Amino acid sequence: MPRAIFLPAFAMVLLTFVVWLRMYIMRIAQMKRERIHPQSVATSAQSAARLTDSRAADNFRNLFELPVLFYLALVIAAISGLASDVTLALAWLFVALRVVHSAIHCTYNKVMHRFKAYFAGGVVLWVLWAWLGYQLFAR
Repeated sequence: MPRAIFLPAFAMVLLTFVVWLRMYIMRIAQMKRERIHPQSVATSAQSAARLTDSRAADNFRNLFELPVLFYLALVIAAISGLASDVTLALAWLFVALRVVHSAIHCTYNKVMHRFKAYFAGGVVLWVLWAWLGYQLFAR
C-alpha cells in the first residue's frame, strides 16, 4: 500500500501536464491567428487584455490551489503509515473529481457544473484530511 498512495499523485501530475499542454496549444493558436506579438502579452495584465480564452490558463492556476493540500496529505499518509484503503479511495475520488472539474473548465465551462465538481472535490479533500487527522491523533 505505501507505494500505491503515490499513484493518485502521479495522476494529478498527469492532469496538470495535460492542462498545461492545452493552455499552450490554445495560446499559441490564438497568437498566430490574431497575429499577437509575444512581447505584447509579456505581463498578466497585457495577457488578460489580449488573450481572450483563458479557460485552460485559469484551470492550470487552479491546479496549484487545493491540490497542494492533496499532495501533502498523500505524503503524510505515506510517511505515517496511514496509506489505507480508505485513504487511497478518497485520494482517487479527489483525482476523479479534479479531472471532471478540469474537463468542464477547459471545454464548455458551465460555471454551475464546474462549481459542483470543484465543491465535491473540496469536500473529499477535507474528508481525507479529517480521516488522516483522526488516524494520527485520535488513536
